[in-house]
Amino acid sequence: MLMLDADEVARRLPWAALIEALAAMFRDGCSAPLRHRHAVGDTSLLLMPAWRAGDHTGVKIVHVAPGNAARGEPAVNAVYLLSDAATGAPRAMLDGGMLTDRRTAATSVLAARHLARPDATRLLLLGAGRVAHALAEAYRDQFPIADIAIWSRSPERAEALAQRLLRHGHPARAVESAAPAGADIIACATLATEPLVRGDDLAHGMHLDLVGAYRPDMREADGAALARARLVVDTRAGAFAEAGDLLQAMAEGAITQAHVVGELAEVCRGEVAGRKTPEQITAFKSVGWAGEDLAAAILACGG
Repeated sequence: MLMLDADEVARRLPWAALIEALAAMFRDGCSAPLRHRHAVGDTSLLLMPAWRAGDHTGVKIVHVAPGNAARGEPAVNAVYLLSDAATGAPRAMLDGGMLTDRRTAATSVLAARHLARPDATRLLLLGAGRVAHALAEAYRDQFPIADIAIWSRSPERAEALAQRLLRHGHPARAVESAAPAGADIIACATLATEPLVRGDDLAHGMHLDLVGAYRPDMREADGAALARARLVVDTRAGAFAEAGDLLQAMAEGAITQAHVVGELAEVCRGEVAGRKTPEQITAFKSVGWAGEDLAAAILACGG
C-alpha cells in the first residue's frame, strides 16, 4: 500500500491538474453521502466516504479541534484511505490534512473561475491558517493576483503567514482591518461565529469565497452580504444542512433557499451561469464535499 505524507501529497497535487480533476468530478459525479459528524468534547469527528462503482472508494477521517490554534497546532488533522472499489484492497493512505487544504483551495478557485472577474488582482484573506496559505497559492496560480492582504484575529499569525508567502515569492502583507475595501476577491477561511463580512462592505464586482463556517452555529458573512450576491454552493444538500452562513441568513429572513442559483456541479456542466456582468457581486459557499477528496486522492495516486 502506498503511503503519502504531506509533502508528497502536495507534490502530487499541482494546482492546475488538481483543479481540472475536481472539475471533472463535479461534472461527472460520484456517490458521496453527507458526512457523519460526532462531537468528542470540544472536538468534531467527521467521516467522509465517497465512491465510484468499479473504480475507487475512499474515506477521510477528520478531527477538527478549534482550540489547537492557541497551542500552535493545526485545527484540522485527517487521514485518507483510498481503496479499489471492486476488490476492497487498500491502495493508498494519504495525509488528509494536506489533501483537505489543497482540494479545498482548488475547489474555491474552480468556483472563482466562473464567478470572479478574470482580471482580479487584489486578494483579501480573512484567516491565517493552513487553508488560508493554500488559498493564497491557488489564487496566485490561476489569477493575476498582485496583492495579498491577510487579516487574522491574531496579528502575529497574519504577519507570520505573510512572511511565509513572501519567502515563496508571493506579494503578501498583513493588515489590521478585515474591511474588504479595494479587494477583488475576499476569501474567508476561519472558524468565526460572528460575521466578518457585511453587506455594506461589498462593492460592485467583488467575489466572496466563504470556506469556513462548516457548522450551523458558525458564520463568516451576514445575511445582507449573501442577499447582495449571486450565490453558488458546492452542494445544496451540504449547504442547507451545515452552512451557518446560509442557515442563519434564512432564519433571519435575509434570503431563502431559492436565492442559491446553483451548485458548483451545475456551473461546471454549463447548466447554470456563473458571473453575468463585471459589476455583479458573486459568492461561493462551500462546506466540503467528499467527492473532492476522492478526486484529489485518485490524482495523487496516478489516476
